[in-house]
Amino acid sequence: MTMPTLGVNSLLAAISDEGRDPRRGGYSRPVYSDAEITLREWFITEAQTRGLEVSTDANGIIWAWWDLPGSAKDDASRAGSLVTGSHLDSVPGGGAFDGPLGVASALAAYDILAAREAAGDLLRNRALALAVFPEEEGSRFGVACLGSRLLSGAIDPVKALNLRDAQGNSFADVATANGLNPARMGRDEAALGLIGDFVELHVEQGRGLNTEEFTDAAGRGPAVAIGSSILGHGRWRLSFSGQGNHAGTTLMIDRADPMVAAAQLVLKVREIAGQQADARATVGRLEPVPGGTNVIASRVELWLDVRHPEDAVTAMLVEKIHGQAQKIAAFEGCTVSLSEESLSGTVHFDTALSASLERSVHRLIPGAPALPTGAGHDAGVLAAYVPTGMLYVRNPSGISHSPEEYVEAADAQAGVLALADALEDLL
Repeated sequence: MTMPTLGVNSLLAAISDEGRDPRRGGYSRPVYSDAEITLREWFITEAQTRGLEVSTDANGIIWAWWDLPGSAKDDASRAGSLVTGSHLDSVPGGGAFDGPLGVASALAAYDILAAREAAGDLLRNRALALAVFPEEEGSRFGVACLGSRLLSGAIDPVKALNLRDAQGNSFADVATANGLNPARMGRDEAALGLIGDFVELHVEQGRGLNTEEFTDAAGRGPAVAIGSSILGHGRWRLSFSGQGNHAGTTLMIDRADPMVAAAQLVLKVREIAGQQADARATVGRLEPVPGGTNVIASRVELWLDVRHPEDAVTAMLVEKIHGQAQKIAAFEGCTVSLSEESLSGTVHFDTALSASLERSVHRLIPGAPALPTGAGHDAGVLAAYVPTGMLYVRNPSGISHSPEEYVEAADAQAGVLALADALEDLL
């Protein structure tokens, strides 16, 4: 079949100005910010223009339905549907592709499938839904994949609703302001029952496809990979408390400075992770209170991200880091507390679904490998409840969560065609 004209790059271009961050570079699109709401409206418009039936569920997930011809368009006819999609929110100063590539590719893949059905080349036996999940990055309320966690029941809705952003707004209040009813949020058996398989396309967030193992003589790797697993990972908050005081009148010997304790721990985190094979541990966010230049902080909040293929090792690393934090805090005349914000075990994607994705992709890209990832995704959360799989599109920079994240136009198009072929085989 002749490769159709693909619109993924045009779709991405249409949203390329939304949420640009002039200070950090890249994009800052926290959930339910003006930029993220604009992107949600963009997706709804694109889906409705294609004749898809769009709804937003109790947890803020957007669903765009391509029902079977002549079906009743109800839960009974949609049970066991094939679902694809991703997210539209971003980390602070993130790249253009993390999330939106999967959403735009879902729309573009639908266009290909609809054309094939119209030409009589596709006969479906189940519905397809395009989904957009909110707060995948956790950049506003601190818990990654919050929409899929609520949908699946992986997080207590009471805990979720009490989460607060940096301005002190609760998730309950923000959800209410955006038309949701907090009393209805949480595990949604009906919505889960509609998902027969979930396939998420995403930009590769590392350099796996650019390693020597997979690159050709020109140094170019395959455009697409099949996801195999996601490292276990979690987020913890360490709160160092000391004595707030005047920066000019307080002698160095008289200080109980939580910033000094926090700084020492940051170095210890690197040291502890570096001693364990395949471990990653990161302090990417640190907030002093009250935060004045001429003020010794009274408290410092520090967020820790730890990842490892073995969940027991992840727990051991956090315990070691906590132990060092306690020693450092005591030496500096401070105290420290640790609280878990989110935790996801290592995920291995559904074997049968992954095999189907591999067969489909290999027809288009024979050398497409299976790759693990250290990045979390909604597909990883949902994997405990429904069969899930992932496709990754090559990122020549090898960099993500940064303005330097990149996908070449030809690779984005190849990703769409690979996704369309995979979805067709599953439909």
